[in-house]
Amino acid sequence: MIDDLGLLASRLAVGLSYAAHGAQKALGWFEGPGPEGAAGFMESLGFKPGKQYATVASDGEIAAGLMIALGLGGPIGPAILLSGMIVAQNSVHAKNGFFAAKNGVELGVLYASAALAFASTGYGAISLDRAFGLHEKLRHPAFTTLALAGAIAAGYLVLGERDTGPPEGTLATPTIKGAERNGGQNGQSAPETSPATT
Repeated sequence: MIDDLGLLASRLAVGLSYAAHGAQKALGWFEGPGPEGAAGFMESLGFKPGKQYATVASDGEIAAGLMIALGLGGPIGPAILLSGMIVAQNSVHAKNGFFAAKNGVELGVLYASAALAFASTGYGAISLDRAFGLHEKLRHPAFTTLALAGAIAAGYLVLGERDTGPPEGTLATPTIKGAERNGGQNGQSAPETSPATT
């Protein structure tokens, strides 16, 4: 019984926290940006159209969080969470290192680890899966593997759609090899170099 209570507490903490992130984007709850702010943020990351990506992200967070909290759907909820973490950590946090204090990947790693644990161990006796008699079917290793593999593939597919070019209306500044490295020494700028010689 203590194992099931521990799983329930963990599911509620992880699931409701993740669902709250989605509610921030979709509804503006909990001091969140709301749909317009979320769409603008997605656009700034290169996910266009931002409104579409923001809707998918917020709906996925709410659905995955509630499924985990309620113990419903076997590995589906954790798989959705894992997919979202792949996108978020690669597009926002990876460049900042590990620790959350510097907006790094620490929180994402914890969420992803919890998702993998729930997907592989199940939700325990105090869950809707157990109440509806779904736990044995949804805990089949083949189904769990398929759900997690699909989530990973979906995450990297979304990252592949990301537009990382310069914003519209701007031109990228060409960089001449060696200019930045050699420039600025002793107050002198680097000599101009013909692109044909680089």
